[in-house]
Amino acid sequence: MLFAAAEKTPPHTGGLLALIPGTGGLLTVAALGIILLLVLIIKVRLQPFVALLTVSIAVGLAAGLSVTELFGTVQNSDAVSMIESGMGGILGHVAIIIGLGTMLGAILEVSGGAEALSARLLGLFGEKRAPLAMGLTGLIFGIPVFFDVGIFVLAPIVYAAAKRSGKSVLLYCMPMLAGLSMTHAFLPPHPGPVAAAGLLDVDLGWIILMGVVCGIPAVLAAWAYAAWIGNRVFVDVPQDMLEAVEESKRAVARDVGERGEKPVSVGTVFAIIGTPLVLILAATFSSIALDPSTGRSVIEFIGHPFVALTVALLLAYYLLGLRRGWSRKSLETVSTASLKPVGNILLVVGAGGIFGAVLQGSGVAQALADVFGDAGLPVIVLAYLISLVLRVAQGSATVAIVTTAGIVAPLLAQSDPSQAHLALVIMAISAGSIFASHVNDGGFWMVAKYFGISERDTLKSWTVLESVLSVAGFVVAALVSVFV
Repeated sequence: MLFAAAEKTPPHTGGLLALIPGTGGLLTVAALGIILLLVLIIKVRLQPFVALLTVSIAVGLAAGLSVTELFGTVQNSDAVSMIESGMGGILGHVAIIIGLGTMLGAILEVSGGAEALSARLLGLFGEKRAPLAMGLTGLIFGIPVFFDVGIFVLAPIVYAAAKRSGKSVLLYCMPMLAGLSMTHAFLPPHPGPVAAAGLLDVDLGWIILMGVVCGIPAVLAAWAYAAWIGNRVFVDVPQDMLEAVEESKRAVARDVGERGEKPVSVGTVFAIIGTPLVLILAATFSSIALDPSTGRSVIEFIGHPFVALTVALLLAYYLLGLRRGWSRKSLETVSTASLKPVGNILLVVGAGGIFGAVLQGSGVAQALADVFGDAGLPVIVLAYLISLVLRVAQGSATVAIVTTAGIVAPLLAQSDPSQAHLALVIMAISAGSIFASHVNDGGFWMVAKYFGISERDTLKSWTVLESVLSVAGFVVAALVSVFV
């Protein structure tokens, strides 16, 4: 969608910086826009949605877009403004996927699916390999749930394992966090990869495939570091957080009401998590391997992300809810409550879509593309570096992803890359967006406080873990891109 805009829209050279000719003026606009975005988020502490919207308007006006182009006109209500098209274009793709994925994760969380999964893995691997079991739990359970929800649900299991062994909490929480972070960065239905796929018009099947290809080696590298740091830095079990988490879980159980005594089957958890992934991948590869036919149309219909996630959610409603004694009211309560935190994510993603549309429509993105193209670096390297810098500077992975996608879109449009290559570029963007989580990232403080780790030790463990995950994911994406 952004590629078409990049090809059809001529660059503007007027506006507030009209005295600086052509590309130079547009590059100045781009640089000042990104600086303004960082200042508003870091110094002014403006909410990212408001900051992105403000910067989008400022960049558009400075680059020469008219008020009519940005906002439309009152007289012609049917005309779609650049802000409306940018917001609507991305949210039309992202909102449904994130909403369905969020409700699916909530049902898995409240039903006890995480506890059943971790108990089975701990039983299989034994006490000596409990850190690996925790890592696999985070990896599998992280597919349908957000990062912070995963911490909330799995933290008591980490505490129990650490208390039983008498070893450092880091030995158990870091592998689990690496698994959660990998899925959050590289796999749908998480906001980052889904937003990037929408902005760059990439099929989610390719995102899933390349997310696994890049994410698995990355998480293995992160697990190796987790084992190393976990044996060198001792952190005791935080009793206060354990009590707080248990109290919160009891409150959730009261809200849900009486649930059946039937335990959650691990096979059921795997089936529900795997269903949308298998259906989406089947649809992607049927479009490549099969000739047009009724069978292919059926596979592509069932494997459309909207349909695949709906099927998985309905399965979860029945298998984890109704069949285990939940009432319809309980299902509604859990589903509705899960959507409350999603609003902020969707607004930030939508504002990122606006920023991308303004960059395209004003010609700023094309000017950036020309300069980056002359730099001689591959697009996948530039995408990683831009995302990394934005992440380290302002802390938000989502902001880093949507901003970077808007900047690199015209570069990709010039070379007409395959879906597989585009998916690898998105992997590079996602990898850059998780580099060096530190004090300006909410995830840093969540990890520190939930697991009772000092700021210094959090920097030595979590910050470095995220950097290892980021670099390893990017290296794999870059290597694979040579052959795709």
